[in-house]
Amino acid sequence: MTDRLENRRVRLALTVLAAAGALMVGSAHADRIDNGVAVFSALDKVTARTSKFEVPLNSTTQFGALKVTPRVCYSRPPEEQPKTTSFVEVDEIQLDGQEKRIFTGWMFAESPGLNAVEHPVFDVWLTDCQKPKGSVAQHSSDHPDAAASDAPPVEEDPMAPRRRVRR
Repeated sequence: MTDRLENRRVRLALTVLAAAGALMVGSAHADRIDNGVAVFSALDKVTARTSKFEVPLNSTTQFGALKVTPRVCYSRPPEEQPKTTSFVEVDEIQLDGQEKRIFTGWMFAESPGLNAVEHPVFDVWLTDCQKPKGSVAQHSSDHPDAAASDAPPVEEDPMAPRRRVRR
């Protein structure tokens, strides 16, 4: 009798584990959205000013002495748990004019402290991905403010991000 009860418990445990495994596999293969623009926030530690700037993929924007170049930017559909990631390269312009790569890797918007660029003067972290590519992109590009967001910044602040295209 105790053997039957033990067998039932083992079968029940295996069934629960199999169901949990199936759920985990289903969520692990969630659809990802390829985006055309990575959105960053940056902190200038000297002036204590934060800035937000958008950078099209494979383009370079300068913030202070840092050049930020996102290569990919992925997000998930709104009905799923957020997971926004970008592969980013960050170069520092040194005093002699040379560029030195100080960061290459993945940034995670939901965990900004995990892989943010922590420079002695500037911090840069990913906050969002925008302008989905493909059929979803049609909806966002039809928005009247979409074209205006591509305009260069009007602000004359020397520390404001400037868009530069790397060729």
